Amino acid sequence: MAEKKVEKKLVATASTYDVLRRPIISEKAAKLSEKNGVVFEVAMSATKEDVAKAVEVLFNVKPTKINIVITKGKVKTFRGRSTGTQRSVKKAYVTLPADANLDLSAGI
Repeated sequence: MAEKKVEKKLVATASTYDVLRRPIISEKAAKLSEKNGVVFEVAMSATKEDVAKAVEVLFNVKPTKINIVITKGKVKTFRGRSTGTQRSVKKAYVTLPADANLDLSAGI
């Protein structure tokens, strides 16, 4: 008897949408997009595995590599009197296969 290979169907849940907050559009991200790279702002609690699963579920593309960076919030002075800090941001740099086309406006 030959065994049938059953493929698991990936289903998007609410937590999947919470992992990827928004795509980051910048000069660096534009340069990376030429080399099949995408940059996302992700939840602070997200791991590389969470980001990989979310990209695979939402865009039907399996990422080849993921790097995660936490950018600390800067201290700013407002009108010379009070100071405050901007929020810290966690970014995920996602590298995709060479044949992948990712439409960022479709999944989010």
